[in-house]
Order: sequence, then structure tokens, then C-alpha cells
Amino acid sequence: MRCINSDTPDQEVRILLLGLDNGGKTTLLKQLASEDITHITPTQGFNIKSVQSQGFKLNVWDIGGQRKIRPYWRNYFENTDVLIYVIDSADRKRFEETGQELAELLDEEKLSGVPVLVFANKQDLLTAAPASEIAEGLNLHTIRDRVWQIQSCSALTGEGVQDGMNWVCKSVNAKRK
Repeated sequence: MRCINSDTPDQEVRILLLGLDNGGKTTLLKQLASEDITHITPTQGFNIKSVQSQGFKLNVWDIGGQRKIRPYWRNYFENTDVLIYVIDSADRKRFEETGQELAELLDEEKLSGVPVLVFANKQDLLTAAPASEIAEGLNLHTIRDRVWQIQSCSALTGEGVQDGMNWVCKSVNAKRK
């Protein structure tokens, strides 16, 4: 994990990691923290990890994505610097549901203007939809009130994760200038 921030040593960044259940949020979080990803169970509440990087302390809040937990997401919105939304690219049956949840998040006042990274996860699966198709389906190109990025990744293999986090660091740097 590398981000360059020459202004303030260990500037804290609050990252909210959201998405439907079974999207790969916890696997992604453990991958970022270089932890073992072989035994992961559904998140009942939340996980938080602080990931040190060059000049940043990334505090990543991984909130469970089960339907009964989603109403509680709003309790974590305050002071969020970046929203990372994780999508299971192979679960096409849930694209509509995940799109609705993302649209609701983007309408939240407390998340107004917060940069959004959409991780199109599980790209290691043959049935995964490409990031471009997901971006189109979610109408990401219509987002005008914030910077956003969609990044293909596999939380399992780690592929694409660093590219996404580099974008996160760049957008935090740009926002704080």
C-alpha cells in the first residue's frame, strides 16, 4: 500500500467500505492489511483496519452488507473521506439491487461530494462482467457532483487492488489541497 503525502505525516483518512453481502469487502480489507484471506465469514457488524501507507493512515471501515444491516450504514457516513463500493461482478442477478443501494448512497447528504471508488470485484471468475459494462449499467457516467472511478479487481488474488487504492490516495490529496 503506497500513497504519497508530503504535507502531513500520517494524515488520517476515513474510508467507508460498502456493498452488498458476499461482494468481497472483508476479503478486500484483509488483502489491504496483508492478512490471511482463507477463512472469512459474513460480517455481522463491522470490521475496521488501519493501513499505514507513505504519509497516510487509512482507517478502513468495512460494514456488513446483508439487507438487515444496510439501514445502519448511515451511522458511519459522518467524516467519510472516500467511499469504496464493492460489487460482485459475477452476480448479475443482483446488479439492479446493488445499483439501487449505490444510488441511495450517492444521494446521502453526509456523503455529498465524497469521492467514490467502485471496485468491480471477482474479476478472476469467468462469469464476471467487465468494469465497463458495470459502469454503464450503474450509470456512473451521469455522476457530476464528485470524482469517481471504477476499478476491475480480484480481492482474492489482489489484482487491481493497488491501482484502486492509488486512485483513492490521489483523490484525497486533490480534495485536501
